Amino acid sequence: MEIRETKTDQCVIIGIAGRLDTTNYNQLESKLSELIGNQHVNILVECSEMDYVSSSGLRIFLMALKKITSENGKFALCCLQDSIRELFEISGFTSVFELHPSVADALKVF
Repeated sequence: MEIRETKTDQCVIIGIAGRLDTTNYNQLESKLSELIGNQHVNILVECSEMDYVSSSGLRIFLMALKKITSENGKFALCCLQDSIRELFEISGFTSVFELHPSVADALKVF
């Protein structure tokens, strides 16, 4: 997995490429914890190059959402591949997370 970080006026965009699973979820957990600890509480996760997410990865997203919400921030995901969007639908996470089709659409809500 590769993690990219871009800061904009509205939020920090975290781009994930590759597989997010039990072997590497702690990298994303560390990055998100670092950002939240530094008061970056508006975070967009760009997932166009993420081709797999395990339950461990989903748990990291949930933890980040809870922390950010408690800090009155905003956490959203965008550009999910169809297979990952389907996983979010099956798990009921489409009602928990803000999901957007593109970065441009997502930035409008920050």
